[in-house]
Amino acid sequence: MSDALNELGSYIEAKRTDCVLGWDVTNGELNLDVTPSNITGLVEFLKTDMTCRFSTLVDITAVDYAGRAKRYDVVYHLLSMYQNHRIRLRVSIREDQMVPSVIGVHPCANWFEREVFDMFGILFSGHPDLRRILTDYGFRGHPLRKDFPTTGYTEVRYDEAQKRVVYEPVSLVQEYRQFDFMSPWEGAEYILPGDDKAEAK
Repeated sequence: MSDALNELGSYIEAKRTDCVLGWDVTNGELNLDVTPSNITGLVEFLKTDMTCRFSTLVDITAVDYAGRAKRYDVVYHLLSMYQNHRIRLRVSIREDQMVPSVIGVHPCANWFEREVFDMFGILFSGHPDLRRILTDYGFRGHPLRKDFPTTGYTEVRYDEAQKRVVYEPVSLVQEYRQFDFMSPWEGAEYILPGDDKAEAK
């Protein structure tokens, strides 16, 4: 399988020198690093070329590398049911950079790109309806970014007095606990009477 993937990687690199920056085969999967400006053309090539025939877009996701100049990797997973191959495309972008939409090639990318926008705040140029898909309309921030607080900014609850759902700033009812494992309350090993599993001394 790895020989076939190496041949495929070399073939795609030779055919699309305009957008393939590099490739490798890791854990039995072909990975291509791609320039963002030509992602749509490459995805169309992978779908229509008879050697590739990656007809199915499985997923689009992203990875946040907060300390890197090109902060995000937008990742495309494609499947060729004809050749029984999978391919992963990685597009590295800056925080303020947009990625061309691939909806024209794979209409199913609509919701995938909306999810990436919702979770990471990455914009897709040419998307016909780029709005949140998983979070609420008034949601603030993008939950899968590394700088998003673990508690979020607001909490939602049903208020019995107002008989409706209310949004409030997050209020932590207790400070984060500091665990003291030398404390007899947290570090003691109690043996209960009649405990058959306790080691006899």
